[in-house]
Amino acid sequence: MLLSVSCRSDNFLSSSFLQSSNPSFISLKRTKKSFQNIYNKPQSLSLSISCSSLKIVRSPSLDKHVVKQNKIRFVQKLKTLLLSKPKHFLPIHILAKCRAYLCIHKPRSILSMIYRYPTIFELFTIPMPPTPFNATKSGYQLCVRLTPAAKSLAMQELNLKSAMSGFLANKLQKLLMLSSHRRLLLSKIVHLGPHLGLSPNFRSRLCNDHPDKFKIVGTSYGMALELVHWDPELAVPLKSPPVNRGLIVDRPLKFKQLNLRKGLNLKRRHRDFLMKFNELPDICPYNTSLDDFPKSSLEAEKRACGVVREVLGMMVEKRTLIDHLTHFRKEFGLPNKLRAMIVRHPELFYVSLKGMRDSVFLVEGFDDKGVLLEKDESLVIRDQLMALVAEGKRIRREKRKARINGTILDDCDNNDNDEVEDGDYDDGDYDDGFENLFDSEDSDLEYDFHDDDNESSMLYANGGNAVFWTGDDNGDSEPW
Repeated sequence: MLLSVSCRSDNFLSSSFLQSSNPSFISLKRTKKSFQNIYNKPQSLSLSISCSSLKIVRSPSLDKHVVKQNKIRFVQKLKTLLLSKPKHFLPIHILAKCRAYLCIHKPRSILSMIYRYPTIFELFTIPMPPTPFNATKSGYQLCVRLTPAAKSLAMQELNLKSAMSGFLANKLQKLLMLSSHRRLLLSKIVHLGPHLGLSPNFRSRLCNDHPDKFKIVGTSYGMALELVHWDPELAVPLKSPPVNRGLIVDRPLKFKQLNLRKGLNLKRRHRDFLMKFNELPDICPYNTSLDDFPKSSLEAEKRACGVVREVLGMMVEKRTLIDHLTHFRKEFGLPNKLRAMIVRHPELFYVSLKGMRDSVFLVEGFDDKGVLLEKDESLVIRDQLMALVAEGKRIRREKRKARINGTILDDCDNNDNDEVEDGDYDDGDYDDGFENLFDSEDSDLEYDFHDDDNESSMLYANGGNAVFWTGDDNGDSEPW
């Protein structure tokens, strides 16, 4: 991190934080416009002090939210995949082509992952379809579907999102209002879809339910969602959270203080920068753009922090991936070094290093113990889903113990050769992957099949195409 301080003879002081990969150094430069009348002009001294990059202080109470989501990532992905089909089930040999979306890498088998969650998924067989590839064969193919308990929770979640259509439409309006052109590409919005609480078919449902607010337009970069009409009352930034310092006497503080989470200590020059930054007047991100301020000014950074704060405030869990925010750098007027700016403001944001990609939290959305202050109703359903997952793990542990003791000689969960213990399985990145679902004529989702998997030959299905499950790949029709 580089702190640049410019000193002039007229007592003007300005400071700004910049990024630098160089080691610590101090440089002193003297600048002058001309050699004539040098003593009659104010001289300028530029002092640059560089130190190592900021170290992220871990917060276990916030990291646990990412770890919690990682544990059910496969469940969420497969559940969304099944619900995208009209009959809510999929043959295993078709599911074997979705390894990239499900993040299942060889030699792990898909069956072993399904066996992990007996309270969420169940296997069954159906007759093979009469296709030319197996017209002379008779047999059954193995399929997977949700259990009645899991399907009931999924239907509750879908009904809840349908009931919250107006609220979600307002949230999407605010997101579009942050864009300079009041327009965002659909391919980018789907990245934030699950974090915003949108349903996978929001592209058709929200536009059909609110034609007076949204419309889909074609651009040179693809289909985009454009804001037709917006309510000025929605263009109100988040209020600053109240600060309880625990003082006995309510009187003005003698020294300036910085509100930081517990256990976080900053260097003095970093604290001074953040105090000066907080003294700047608030800038509304809805009514301003990046062009209104100098590129490297504190005002431009104040606005960029306000944009990130507004986006995180719209999220169901007040967090998202940093990579998702970088997709909107141009539309929202964010700096190129967005991650560095977020790390530079620990009083506003926290960066979690859990998973394959970093996550960013809105600090004011959580208390000192890492508990979310405003809990969405959909999170209650997710907690019930996690309780079902925990119940399934308990059942599997009991069966494994019984099998070891010899009380169970054979069981449907006899896939131990392909299975990896739960403790050895690392879910890594927790992205829900709504942008990578397969394309189907009766689905509002997309996925690009890469048929490089031969697992279907090891399963109960002999058909390789299953045409009745897939849509045409001619690329002429748009899924929305």
